[in-house]
Amino acid sequence: MKRLKRRTIIALILAAALAAGMLFFLLQLALKGSDWVGFFAAQYYNAGAIYDRDGTLLYNGETGEYAENQTTRVATLHLVGDQNFGTSLRSVLADRLTGYNFVTGTSLGSHDVSLTVDADLNATAYAALNGHRGVVAVYDYTTGDVLCLVSSPSYDPENPPSNINDNPAYEGVYLNRFFSSTFPPGSVFKLVTTAAAIEEKKDLADFRYTCTGSLEVEGDVITCPYAHGTDMDINQCLATSCNGAYATLAMELGGRTLGDYTDQAGLLDSLNVNGISTAAGSFVAEPDGSAYLGWSGVGQDKDLVNPCSLLAFMGSIANEGEAVVPNLVGSETIRGTAIPAALPAGKDTYETYSPETCQRLKEMMRNNVVSQYGQSQFGELAVCAKSGTAEVGGGAEPHAWFAGFIDDADHPLAFVVLVENGSAGARVAGSVAAQVLAQATAD
Repeated sequence: MKRLKRRTIIALILAAALAAGMLFFLLQLALKGSDWVGFFAAQYYNAGAIYDRDGTLLYNGETGEYAENQTTRVATLHLVGDQNFGTSLRSVLADRLTGYNFVTGTSLGSHDVSLTVDADLNATAYAALNGHRGVVAVYDYTTGDVLCLVSSPSYDPENPPSNINDNPAYEGVYLNRFFSSTFPPGSVFKLVTTAAAIEEKKDLADFRYTCTGSLEVEGDVITCPYAHGTDMDINQCLATSCNGAYATLAMELGGRTLGDYTDQAGLLDSLNVNGISTAAGSFVAEPDGSAYLGWSGVGQDKDLVNPCSLLAFMGSIANEGEAVVPNLVGSETIRGTAIPAALPAGKDTYETYSPETCQRLKEMMRNNVVSQYGQSQFGELAVCAKSGTAEVGGGAEPHAWFAGFIDDADHPLAFVVLVENGSAGARVAGSVAAQVLAQATAD
């Protein structure tokens, strides 16, 4: 009797272990099933295809082949990806490409995914970077659809360089800079300081600043490239991107206020773009009245921004304070058919500044282009923009930024261009933006 009781207890323990194991497996299957099926070594991974917005094949899952054109393959590598990219669409959309479902598995067949991206526009953007490391992105700020997304350097996934791990030209090549990197913003950040001044400084209309080329703060010196002028109002200070004026405003506003407005702009958050989590930015509220706070108000010190979040912020200014999270997926169909395989994703939005503040920023950014950067390079496009030249230290050339949008209901496009170590923002990054916007708006 004792032996029977002992065997019963052992059987119950084994049954409980089996039940616990099955429960654990089912839980893992529910949470990670799509990852298992989409793993690069899994046989089901080779299914489905990725197309651009015009139907250009970017990746064929059945054959493992990429786009026919080499330029297209290079310019869309960071979007499509290979086994080296965890943030690529082949990776994050694996369950959609395989058609995986928790109940049916992959038995119903794979799916094709059409992107919002224009492969030809990507090729133009990559060429415009002219070998520099950097980012070019353009999106519709009313819908969130991304038309162009390039990260450089890149390579041909069908013919990877043999020296890719040793050649300095490919440093950081496996990183999608648009999603996964942060950079000092330089003077692009002055839009945040301007927004804080518009809402918090009641006498802003009376603000005047005379730039001598430098501003001394308790023994430290905040410099400008040259003396910008005398008796400048806030519009002139932004257009000339005067560091002294904006350091003065930052010290008046205080670190906590600037931090709040940076957060309100969405520049400290991580966005979710079709399953890809972006890098979060940072801002340190330096002691009030210090030169460090002055430098943070002009986009230096410890300020860091992510290009994707900056793009959404630009879109929010154009869109009266509503930021639309970028979206890369246009449609999803059953493999080889036009039958929809998923409902369209809803638009994901968040609020930044008030419509009145955004309208004021829009007018000032338009003035930047007309009075400072030169309207001629943009033709008839009503471009509103802010350039940035971000010092990176170590004797390296500064990063060049150019970010903004087109104020036109027919072409509601926001953009961000970063040319790493490109020096002058408006001249270098602005030229890239002009080339890409011209093609993006061509009839």
